[in-house]
Amino acid sequence: MKPGIHPEYRPVVFRDASNGQAFLTRSTIHTDKTIKWEDGNEYPLYTLEISAASHPFYTGTQRMLDTAGRVERFAQRYSSLGKSEDAPAKTPAKKATSKATPKAKKATGK
Repeated sequence: MKPGIHPEYRPVVFRDASNGQAFLTRSTIHTDKTIKWEDGNEYPLYTLEISAASHPFYTGTQRMLDTAGRVERFAQRYSSLGKSEDAPAKTPAKKATSKATPKAKKATGK
């Protein structure tokens, strides 16, 4: 590694703000706060808003959402927006053909 360009990689304590659980790991994160850890040493402290210890997915308290009901409500709410009584009915557009008409052939001489 090239010296002088890499951030300092050191032990850091991360603490979950929602439940107070903390864990020690290595990181390059910068922080001014410190904490005395269980081993008696003082380490930089970084406070997390949520971690695996408090996230609903990992704790098993995740709410199941009724996505089918949401789709139905969306369809009911916005289905009338596309159908306006004042708007003329759409007619399918004619497809362009690549064949030249007989008049066009006579005009070009082919």
